[in-house]
Amino acid sequence: MKKFFTVALALVMMMSFAFSACAAGIIYIITPSTSNPFFGTEQTVGAAKAKELGYEPKCFSHDDDAAIQLQLFEAAISEKAAAIICDNAGADASIEAVRKAVDAKIPVFLIDREINATGLALAQIVADNAQGAAAIAEKWVEAMNYTGKYAELLGLESDTNCQVRSQNYHAVIDEYKDLEMVAQQSANWSQTEGYAKTEAILQAHPEITGIICGNDTMACGATQACIDAGRKDIKIIGLDGSDDAAAYIKSGNMVGTALQQIARITEVAVEQADAFIKNGTKPATEKQLVPCIAITKDNVEFLKAFVYTGK
Repeated sequence: MKKFFTVALALVMMMSFAFSACAAGIIYIITPSTSNPFFGTEQTVGAAKAKELGYEPKCFSHDDDAAIQLQLFEAAISEKAAAIICDNAGADASIEAVRKAVDAKIPVFLIDREINATGLALAQIVADNAQGAAAIAEKWVEAMNYTGKYAELLGLESDTNCQVRSQNYHAVIDEYKDLEMVAQQSANWSQTEGYAKTEAILQAHPEITGIICGNDTMACGATQACIDAGRKDIKIIGLDGSDDAAAYIKSGNMVGTALQQIARITEVAVEQADAFIKNGTKPATEKQLVPCIAITKDNVEFLKAFVYTGK
């Protein structure tokens, strides 16, 4: 009998420990496809921070499909998740999913991309895309020596970031009348499309000497297409701060990128979710901007895994 009680007590203690380990609840982390290392970083960093704070992280990708995203939000609601961290699938298309979660009393913290609605998500924490695009555009016009014909690769056009980045590239570039855009196409944030669209642009406009890209994934595709075509003279920029872009910058095949501090953004979102879950503390503001850092050959050595260690 004594042995029975000892074993029973041990089992109770184990169950109690297991319960306390996951008592804080589940945090869903929903992002676009992790084939893009930027979004992979969101899941990796978010899961690590959630575990550190005592939660069970569950990571999923919506692949920029609003219908899949809605299903994932519904799954989070079904599991009574403590919070949802999401890099959304569209500024308008994501509103329904966020509203459903909020109606179910699940707080939503958006990272990287905003939605076209306020008062639903507790936080929308994004890189200052306007500032970052303008900063790296300044470096690009210098590299172009303020003259020449160029092309632009746009991201997913339903994404607010696509519009903001393009507008702020042009806010800088269009000041220089000797810089002329001769082609503009969407490559949907894709490296494969970036490569293919650049191949076509080079054939149609061999006179170009520059390409501006809405993100690093497209920029890396464009850069490799230029290398394969023997066009190492073309000045290319992106925006994200990926290790792949850093490698091309180091080799002299890209001018630069603007680092979105997505690792820090994701950590902040999880920390704010934790504060709300445990203490009911809401973020001071819903919309929060985190500055970008212009990365060129002069400071690229300080960039790794979307973290900048320089001053």
